[in-house]
Amino acid sequence: MFEKILVPLDGSPLAATILPEVEDLARSQKSEITLLTVSNVPNPAILAEAGNAIIDPILRWRKSTAEAYLTETTKTLKAKGLKVCWAYREGAAAREIIRYADEYRCDLIAMATHGRGEIAWVLGSVAEQVVSHATVPVLLMRVLKGQPLMKKQDLMSGP
Repeated sequence: MFEKILVPLDGSPLAATILPEVEDLARSQKSEITLLTVSNVPNPAILAEAGNAIIDPILRWRKSTAEAYLTETTKTLKAKGLKVCWAYREGAAAREIIRYADEYRCDLIAMATHGRGEIAWVLGSVAEQVVSHATVPVLLMRVLKGQPLMKKQDLMSGP
């Protein structure tokens, strides 16, 4: 049984596509849902070079935008009779998701996966990092259809 489900959201409609699945799961398991947004903080060297006058307003804007989104999403889910809370963290997304799940004893991490294009093949996506290092089960829902490496007509046409 999953008592606490952690749902990482980045504010995108793609990430939010996991919510209907989580709603059904939480309802059937009588689970509490925690919505989590992690905002990446620039490298300390970049922070030092850019200066606080430039970076601080950006970080404050990111936080307020994320908190507004989380508050509204929480309100919507609570209106459906679900137990929901939210949290905001700053840092490396995968690391903070895993840390939060461990600290608050979440039983499941549920997230959408929607890689960031070809670079994801090299560096790995946040979802892949979470799956690889989480100490609790991870439910992934693919939200974009994969593209075949070769098209059917390419296979049928000869050299």
